[in-house]
Amino acid sequence: MKKNNQTNRYDFNVIESWVHQNSKVLDLGCGDGLLLNHLKDKKNITGFGIEKDKDNWLLSLKNGVDVIQMDLESGLAGFEDNSFDTVILSRTIQSMRNIQSIISEMQRVAKEIIVTFPNFGYWRNRLQIIKGGMPLSKELPYNWYNTPNIHLCTINDFDNFCTTHKISVVEKHIMTDQQAVNFYPNLFGALALYKLVKK
Repeated sequence: MKKNNQTNRYDFNVIESWVHQNSKVLDLGCGDGLLLNHLKDKKNITGFGIEKDKDNWLLSLKNGVDVIQMDLESGLAGFEDNSFDTVILSRTIQSMRNIQSIISEMQRVAKEIIVTFPNFGYWRNRLQIIKGGMPLSKELPYNWYNTPNIHLCTINDFDNFCTTHKISVVEKHIMTDQQAVNFYPNLFGALALYKLVKK
């Protein structure tokens, strides 16, 4: 569940570089719809969103996004196989109960998949845990008592997930603030972005 005020989201440009011009895109957990609007402006996509939260759903509508209010946990049965070029799950996977199921559904409805998530292994998160508290950051902005996050993971965890489930990683981009991280990304990267395809 994405928070509002996403206009300064530094991952938008990376996602944009992975989306093809004039393509058809589905954004799962689209929040206020600003990512889809960014892709419309930059790549002339045809975009659709799915959002469970009523307030974010209304914001998406106000922002001119075609959005359906529904719970992703119920699957994507309303969408035909290969009905999109790209399906995006941006900063939402950590709030999903059944990760394997939603990734499988994403593979079914689109040729390419983009998944982004906060890296729980980031050193600042580790330090906060060592000090005795749950991490709070730009990527993890919720307190332990009101967080929607139930499946936080590290970059290494997600790499292992992809290997175990035979998911092909085409590109991976790890970031902290607006900088790419190539040195020990599981320790120094705050946000992970993956482009995946069917094998």
